[in-house]
Amino acid sequence: MTGKTVTEGNENLNPTQEFIALEVEKTADKQFVRKIVTRSVDDLPDGDLLVRVHYSSLNYKDALSATGHPGVTRQFPHTPGIDAAGEVVATGSARFSPGDQVVITGYDLGMETDGGWGQFIRIPAAWAIPLPAGLTLWEAMALGTAGLTAGLSVLKLTEAGVRPGDGEVLVTGASGGVGSLAVSILARAGYRVVAATGKAEAEGYLRALGASEVVSRQQVVDGVERPMMKERWAGAVDVVGGETLVAAVKSTRYGGAVTCCGLVSSVDLTMNVYPFILRGVSLIGIDSVHCPIDLRLRVWGKLAGEWKPEQLADLVEEVSLADMESRIQQILAGGISGRVVVRLF
Repeated sequence: MTGKTVTEGNENLNPTQEFIALEVEKTADKQFVRKIVTRSVDDLPDGDLLVRVHYSSLNYKDALSATGHPGVTRQFPHTPGIDAAGEVVATGSARFSPGDQVVITGYDLGMETDGGWGQFIRIPAAWAIPLPAGLTLWEAMALGTAGLTAGLSVLKLTEAGVRPGDGEVLVTGASGGVGSLAVSILARAGYRVVAATGKAEAEGYLRALGASEVVSRQQVVDGVERPMMKERWAGAVDVVGGETLVAAVKSTRYGGAVTCCGLVSSVDLTMNVYPFILRGVSLIGIDSVHCPIDLRLRVWGKLAGEWKPEQLADLVEEVSLADMESRIQQILAGGISGRVVVRLF
């Protein structure tokens, strides 16, 4: 059943009901412009779940979509927003009922399917999960894709055998959304966290999240040109890629593990195999876009419980759609620490 033929839902919702969204248009001269527009619910794509979005968030991928990066979005006009949290308005799925609160992250939301920077979305029900007990809609978006990615990274480290007593765990890109949450989650789980950042002014912020030490990006990569670096890390969460990831792998101790989920520095991994065959280091890729539902629910359960940051509100700036232009430019320039929650209603 497609979203446009769903009949079970809010009888007071007119299919032509208007709502606002941030829309990206491609001009005749191949420029990309962003503006807040009024749309109709009937214009949304097919799907068996219609959701009134209360909150979304700003991620690096959203900024790429908003500026026309072809690796994220090719069809315009388009509404970005890879995260959404809100209330089911109408459904053709037995999994949900009108009024249920849901969270949607990943899949095609905000890529080619109009995303959470609009007050309504229509999606396949398989993309949504019930709001985890212990989280509000706002808190779910304070975590969002960044929280899911950080949680998956920590879970994979533990499954690879990295324990709190094994030594220091490095988090690169630590002041960003994924990095900040990884620092907080690891600290709550009892790990000694070393946070690496290119922002010297972020030290106090990162220590407040639980980092035991804050180092510069340059300190991490010093000596990266050598075949192997001095062993230091029991494990690492890399959000940067490029030579930072290479350095993390080369300096991880015997039997340790490194997770990778970022490419802001580079998509290339230029290194030898020595750390893998001489130290038994594991390199683990993290994908939160098509993460299986059982794993997704498992991580969200931990994020709502034992891993939930005590200082979550301190990580977040809340903005409206009208504030997004400046925030898009800031995140592309690496100028945002923590998370940005977008208020839709």
